[in-house]
Amino acid sequence: MTLELTGEQLKITESRLKRHFPRSLQVYGVRADPIKVLVDRWPDFSVIVFKPVCEQKGDLFKDTVVYATDEAILEETIRKTPVIDWSRYLCFGKTMPCCSFRGFLIIEHGNSLTFYSLLSTWLLQSGLMIIDSSLFCISSGISLSSLDESHIGVVNQTWKFAESDGSVRMIRNMLASYPSCCVLDADAKPVAWILTYMSCAMGMLYTLPEHRQKGYAKILISAMAKRLHAQGSPVYCFIEEENVVSYKLFKNMGFTEDPSYRAAWFSVNEL
Repeated sequence: MTLELTGEQLKITESRLKRHFPRSLQVYGVRADPIKVLVDRWPDFSVIVFKPVCEQKGDLFKDTVVYATDEAILEETIRKTPVIDWSRYLCFGKTMPCCSFRGFLIIEHGNSLTFYSLLSTWLLQSGLMIIDSSLFCISSGISLSSLDESHIGVVNQTWKFAESDGSVRMIRNMLASYPSCCVLDADAKPVAWILTYMSCAMGMLYTLPEHRQKGYAKILISAMAKRLHAQGSPVYCFIEEENVVSYKLFKNMGFTEDPSYRAAWFSVNEL
């Protein structure tokens, strides 16, 4: 697993990853941050790894992302090559049963393995519920906007995986590099928001408790979906398996799930 892709190879890889949607979305979507792309072989690769270029300690949340279509080759890659940095967060995506893969990783890394999330992928192909957000904003005295530097603190405080300076730096990078959308109240303070991860997945959807049940989440998803679609980006998200509320929300808005595919986000060493 030593072949790094460049130039025309990356363009060819992008077109091939499209054939595996929605399973390959988390590797296809990587855009703004500097990365290295490695495969087990070329041109018919079975494992592809996107390694972020990490320059500072605060780059902790720049995940290494792995997509595989062959279980045996993936396991061989994990066992025999140094391509994966086990001291960082990783996101694995595959079609094999996650319980089987998790068991393999536990055998390899023992008690140092920490799973954070098991995620399903939801892709919008058609049928988005369209909401007239302009009428909503006029009648409610609120407005839609993008998040900015002054909003990093409140977003970080409400993110369940927040980790001091590491997550603050990650959120700052997300706001500077990728689309975001928020609902502002009459005092121009954000009461609900949605961001975009490096993988181009929508995420961190959150509404302050006192502002829930007002339809803000639907408005944000609709606005973000239109923006991503206009940019030619796939419109999708990851949802944790236990998050029944989000499952229902995104399904009702036209998103569909690939039930055969799961992504797992975890770390191995002390971070």
